[in-house]
Amino acid sequence: MKGSVLEIQNLSHSYENGNYTLENIDLVVNRGEIISIIGASGCGKTTLLRIIAGLEKQSKGTIKINQSIASDANFSTPPENRNIGLVVQDRALFPHLTIYENVNFGIRRLPNKIDIPLEYLKLFKVEKLSKKYPHEISGGEQQRVALARSMAPNPNILLLDEPFNALDSRLKSELHNETKKILKEKNSTVIIVSHDIEEAEFFSDKIYKMDNGQLAEISLMTKN
Repeated sequence: MKGSVLEIQNLSHSYENGNYTLENIDLVVNRGEIISIIGASGCGKTTLLRIIAGLEKQSKGTIKINQSIASDANFSTPPENRNIGLVVQDRALFPHLTIYENVNFGIRRLPNKIDIPLEYLKLFKVEKLSKKYPHEISGGEQQRVALARSMAPNPNILLLDEPFNALDSRLKSELHNETKKILKEKNSTVIIVSHDIEEAEFFSDKIYKMDNGQLAEISLMTKN
């Protein structure tokens, strides 16, 4: 089923010094679409993801999720009510919870909460680690768990902020292939922030470049 999941209209953001980090951003992401946003460090990519997730509030503009306003000048839906998954480079797993408990954390109120974590741990090939703790597994395994945890609640939008950056090239290539396959099978709607154009081209239906706080679509060089 197509149709827009995310609509951003005329969004700008500035900090206390009055300098805009984002300016007049317009973006539409359709259901099942994977887009990437590339750009230099500090250009505003992560700030945009944080605003979409509700972790920061834009200075002006409107965000709609599934055609309903999530944030505008007068209103902002709390992050926990937006059903948005977020994966960051440092993985941010809960150290005191087992791998299974980490994936189960966001779905504890769902009726099939027992089966869902096992499904996603199996998809990412870490089901045998379910009783271990984050410090007992490798960085690559931790990132698989972070991806499984973010997808378990079936989020409206999955935000990936440089999620593969800390991995070596072999692990990165392996996880790229597996993750893209799972995202497409689940018809996930995804925004990836990356500085790696090859990574962006591998994953994405569309690529946007952030430059001087503004967003512009660029042409895909390859087809996957």
